[in-house]
This record gives sequence, C-alpha cells and structure tokens, in this order.
Amino acid sequence: MMPTVNPARSSRDILVALRFTGVSVLGAGLAWPLLATALAGVLFPFQARGSLVEVDGRVVGSQLVSQPFAASGYLFGRPSPCGHDPRALAGSNLATSNPALRERVAADSAATAAREGVSPSTLPPELLAASGSCIDPHLSPAAAAVQVARIAAARGLDPDRVRDVLTAHTEGTGPWSLGGPRVHVLGVNLALDGLPTPR
Repeated sequence: MMPTVNPARSSRDILVALRFTGVSVLGAGLAWPLLATALAGVLFPFQARGSLVEVDGRVVGSQLVSQPFAASGYLFGRPSPCGHDPRALAGSNLATSNPALRERVAADSAATAAREGVSPSTLPPELLAASGSCIDPHLSPAAAAVQVARIAAARGLDPDRVRDVLTAHTEGTGPWSLGGPRVHVLGVNLALDGLPTPR
C-alpha cells in the first residue's frame, strides 16, 4: 500500500528548508565575512591591509611578497617563475630530470657566480631554485652572505656594515621561531637605501 503524502506538511517542509538555506547563505556568506573583515581591520590593521610597507607615505612593497631588484647595490631574492606576480602564484612544476630546468639552472648558476665573484659550487641552492609560491620574500643567511661583497662594492660601503644590516633583518632566531633563520630581502634593501652615502 502506497503511503499517503500530506500536501500541507510537504509545503511546510519546503518552507523550512528555504528558510534554513536563506539564513545559512546570509549568515555564512554575508554576515560572517563582513564581521571577520571588520574585526581583522580593528585587531590586525597592518596584516588586514596586506602587510604593506610604506616609505614617506608611499607603498613600496609587502612584507609577505617578494619583488625583483636589478641594481647591483641591492640584495637579490630567489628566482621567480611567475615574475614575482602574486596574481600568478605557481612554481615551474618542472621535474629535476627535465632538460629545460637543468639548462635554466646551469645558466643561472654561471651568471650568478660571475655576478657575485664566487665559484658556482659555493652558491646556496635557493639562489638557483624558485620557491613553491614563487614570491618568497626571504633568503637564508648563507644566500644573503654570498652577496655582501657585491653590495658593499656597489654602494662604497664596508662589507661589515652590510653584514650588520643583514643581521638586523634576520628573522626566525628566537626560541619559539619555526623554520630557521631567514633574511627579509625588502627590509634589507630599504635599510641599505637609508644608510648615509659615503663621501
């Protein structure tokens, strides 16, 4: 025997489902994002705006995103397959056996070693390998130290002065830090620009 359907109850069930859907959409899709955004702006205003770094009222970058530096007086970051564009986050996805990757690394190794005046065998890996995000704003202390002589020569500074700047902008050295020490590239370059020009 087929069960009978109560049309009135079916209509009520549909209305309950529609109300629940409406409340869920408005609450989870509108109210909560607006509340979270407002709270973030109040409690963490710097982070909520993208951790933007300003100099004299002008945005020069973000603490979280790398950017290219071409002049010889600057600390250079890691290679970036996406051109340091945060809208195109992606690694190269090339396997270590890929000939294109091997050719690119060989060319970069020769060029970087010549630029820094060192042997290719002494180059830290991250000066040749891009990060998975392609916008890593940090370098290891070893990768930064390789560049000290070039930066000092280009700016007419004592190498120890450049090392002091690197040390001042090395993060992750505290007892509760994760991931090991790392040098913030933009922070170093802004500090270098702020140093008095040698006479």
